[in-house]
Amino acid sequence: MSFVETREHQDLRAAVAALGSRYGREYVTAAVRDGKHTDELWAEAGKLGYLGVNLPEAYGGGGRGMVELAVVLEELGAAGCPLLLMVVSPAICGTVIARFGTEEQKRHWLPGIAAGTTKMAFGITEPEAGSNSHRITTTARRSGGDWVLNGRKVFISGVDVADATLIVGRTEDLRTGKLKPCLFIVDRDAPGFTRTPIPMELAAPEKQFELVLDDVRLPSDALVGDEDAGLLQLFAGLNPERIMTAAFAIGMGRYALGRAVDYARTRTVWREPIGAHQAVAHPLAQSHIEVELARLMMLKAAHLYDSGDDMGAGEAANMAKYAAAEAAVRAVDQAVHTLGGNGLASEYGLAQLLTASRVARIAPVSREMILNYVSHHTLGLPKSY
Repeated sequence: MSFVETREHQDLRAAVAALGSRYGREYVTAAVRDGKHTDELWAEAGKLGYLGVNLPEAYGGGGRGMVELAVVLEELGAAGCPLLLMVVSPAICGTVIARFGTEEQKRHWLPGIAAGTTKMAFGITEPEAGSNSHRITTTARRSGGDWVLNGRKVFISGVDVADATLIVGRTEDLRTGKLKPCLFIVDRDAPGFTRTPIPMELAAPEKQFELVLDDVRLPSDALVGDEDAGLLQLFAGLNPERIMTAAFAIGMGRYALGRAVDYARTRTVWREPIGAHQAVAHPLAQSHIEVELARLMMLKAAHLYDSGDDMGAGEAANMAKYAAAEAAVRAVDQAVHTLGGNGLASEYGLAQLLTASRVARIAPVSREMILNYVSHHTLGLPKSY
């Protein structure tokens, strides 16, 4: 990877930033207030080829990689209008199907995902499992030529607007009796598949749901990939999820810092703008440095993933997600503090980011589990669990 972006990437950033500027934070705020989704922005991003930039050209995508998709989400976030479902539909589901799906699955799902006309949700988190994916209890058993799924999922984003959900279940290995993870495509209208909204304090167009799978019968071709591949296929989706979560957080941090810097340049309390005072300027400069460092790790993770280094990408993606989340939380907090009382005013749109920024610390995996990963896999320290 190069530390200097190519002209192609610079042009992509500029084009996506121009799209985001036509919508902005006010568009997202209005959507939340009116109980709507960001359908117009999603549709336009799809028509311009941004949503499927990472998917194969043979199925309507841009033929590029996670680097380009992360750039798209970061720039939309920096404009104040990030699309959370980019983390899920093209990054996780699209990637998994492109890498492991059958030819029929690719032809059926990828063109719509790339164009934005089809959305897919991702269901892994469970009430009793939390961050421990090894405790997932959603099970899939064979019944004739079909699969039958039973289980519960929580905090699943965008199920109400998704055409299908990629569900992480577990099948029994007949040789060992142990359960192993597998991925299934569940249509939104499948009998026995129900969703219930989870009330959230988070102000976002994308809603969260609890899912119940009660004897959901699926055809044999609902299984994505090899039944015996297990964690390989699962982490093919989870690494992009972490990279894209980092992009989401970095974009949010950039947006908050942009608002704070503009305010600090013009707000005058004594004789000069408040940005002339080091107590205001230095924390903003520090936050900017932290956001830029997180971006470097995000791009490293994306480059490693695109090069096929899943192991290296896993380590870098976890670090990028951690660094970006911490940087975003501090950037938003400092931005609000810089504006003082105005930081809590609806006019400036920063206060709602205090809640939103913490999501990156919690989801899709907590910062503590990332520290566990780094201490075990990178530093070689023993496990405590």
